[in-house]
Amino acid sequence: MNAPDGPSLLRSPGPVEGTGLGAYREYLASTHGLEFDDYGSLWRWSVAEPEAFWGSIWDHYGVPGTYERVLGSSEMPGAQWFPGARVNYAAHMLGTDEDTDRTAIIARSQTREPQELTYGELRDQVGRARAGLQRLGVQEGDRVVGYLPHVPETIVVFLAAASLGAIWAACAPEFGARSVVDRLGQLEPTVLLAVASYTYGAKEIDQREELATIRAGLPSVRHVVGLDYGPHPVPDAMTWNELLAEPGPLEFADLPFDHPLYVLFSSGTTGLPKAIVHGHGGILLEHLRLFGLHFDIHPGDRTLWFTTTAWAMWNITISVLLHRGAVVLLDGNPLWPDLGAQWRLAAETGVALLGASPGYLTSCRKEGIVPPRWPELRQLGTTGAPLPPEAFDYVYSHLGPDLILNPFSGGTDVCSGFVGGGPWQPVYRGEMAGPGLGHDVAAFDEDGHPVVEQLGELVVRAPMPSMPVGFWNDPDGDRYREAYFDTFPGVWRHGDWVRFTDRGSCVITGRSDATLNRGGVRLGTAEFYDVVEDMPEVADSLVVHLEDDEGGSGELLLFVELTDGAELDDDLRARIAGGLRRNLSPRHVPDLVAAVPAVPRTLTGKKLERPVKQVLRGRAVDEVISPDAVRGADAVPAFVDAYRTRP
Repeated sequence: MNAPDGPSLLRSPGPVEGTGLGAYREYLASTHGLEFDDYGSLWRWSVAEPEAFWGSIWDHYGVPGTYERVLGSSEMPGAQWFPGARVNYAAHMLGTDEDTDRTAIIARSQTREPQELTYGELRDQVGRARAGLQRLGVQEGDRVVGYLPHVPETIVVFLAAASLGAIWAACAPEFGARSVVDRLGQLEPTVLLAVASYTYGAKEIDQREELATIRAGLPSVRHVVGLDYGPHPVPDAMTWNELLAEPGPLEFADLPFDHPLYVLFSSGTTGLPKAIVHGHGGILLEHLRLFGLHFDIHPGDRTLWFTTTAWAMWNITISVLLHRGAVVLLDGNPLWPDLGAQWRLAAETGVALLGASPGYLTSCRKEGIVPPRWPELRQLGTTGAPLPPEAFDYVYSHLGPDLILNPFSGGTDVCSGFVGGGPWQPVYRGEMAGPGLGHDVAAFDEDGHPVVEQLGELVVRAPMPSMPVGFWNDPDGDRYREAYFDTFPGVWRHGDWVRFTDRGSCVITGRSDATLNRGGVRLGTAEFYDVVEDMPEVADSLVVHLEDDEGGSGELLLFVELTDGAELDDDLRARIAGGLRRNLSPRHVPDLVAAVPAVPRTLTGKKLERPVKQVLRGRAVDEVISPDAVRGADAVPAFVDAYRTRP
């Protein structure tokens, strides 16, 4: 079936009876006298009446406590949600006595044996970790950080810290020391939890030297706790068993709605990564909405979404516990021993929601992987990059017409998705279903006017509870305003190019700013430059990412201006790649390293990342670069030549 003059309709909206969205619809009818016949009418109400909508999320999901009003101020930035209300996110993640024997965590790792935790065991460990952190002197407002993989202990210690009102942040152990210190060092943490080694596929990774550099770069850390993980223990550290040695009461600090819960980090495009602070109440309500109404998670459902602790998807996926689901952890190389590994794990554990990157689905299609079918699967989610139409075909040809394919898009900035699907929305080939409930999103042209069936900037016109509390070390909010509100005052500009259709669905075509997005993970240009330009042979450099229209990783291109007498030979290329892999991560290793005579900059010294990318995409130089406002504009053709003649 095809939409008029549009793409194929792959799935029609199904009946919502028996879904979380259906239960919410019945609640609105019985409690508020509100009747909705389709998703569009429900969404329009949710954005027209934000206080009624978000208040209903609080009430429908039984958040304890009272509130006088939902929005004290709706101004952006600076919206004031649930003034006077008291919450604690961790209190909602651990279930009650009736959940004691229900499975909470299923962990699979390439470093150690499988593990499983019930809610009862999770509650016990969080109580013990909470008591251990208290013995280390952790108090409300302190920062507890992790250099940790996606394992149960990471969830345990995060929830223990949150229960105390301490603030969490983490980096994955594949990050090099510079990336970690640039992020965690901003927070001046008091406790660091870490591993010193891990296994990635069949390869053993020794991070003891990196960890030593990290510890030296975090002078505020008073205590280090090492996990029993991998062949090399963390030296001179308390062990995990020692931290959990004594049982403790499972109590929860009574916190203001916007009390900081955790800090996520931007990619570091224009300097140090921005430290984005998220609050207890905003994340609680946003994730209750996301998993309850869109991902349709019920008690006992299982979710697998490959992530690392460095990506916001870690923070998002563990919130399946809010609905008494179970989170399946995959720690290690997601493609090992072969492309079918994630499918097999999902089928083996019977997940209801499987998350997969567009690149992964595209690779499976190209390699002819036939995924298994299992009865519990209801949704397949994707995020991190546009999902090509051919991947829609692949999914529905193998998994059947009843599956909800749910590409969604949001970001670290809101720790959620602005647009996506759910049980009451159609699935069109190559498109996302539309705006999420409570999210007033649109496409703006360059003059700030909403447009439909036309490419524009993705904007949010009304506040969301999970918009950041602020940035760390940004007391006046200047960096926060500059990041999202400098283009359209009072309106959040996210940095994506989007086209909304007249059916309400949408297509995101890529980033509109200089952030690199590879494999669903944002990479910052500033981090590249710190490493590359530290080499004596490199005078300057510029990096761009050209996205793959088929949903793959695209091409990461690094252009270097060499110092006098230096030569870009195989040895220098290898040292550049090794330095990026060692100091940042394997995702930062470029596909092409080419020499250019100069790096073009504005008169104020800003590198021309976006204009160079546009030129490499086929735009004429004089369309995107004004020579009288740029130093080194005559070097731009060399970028094009290097790209066109690449091996």
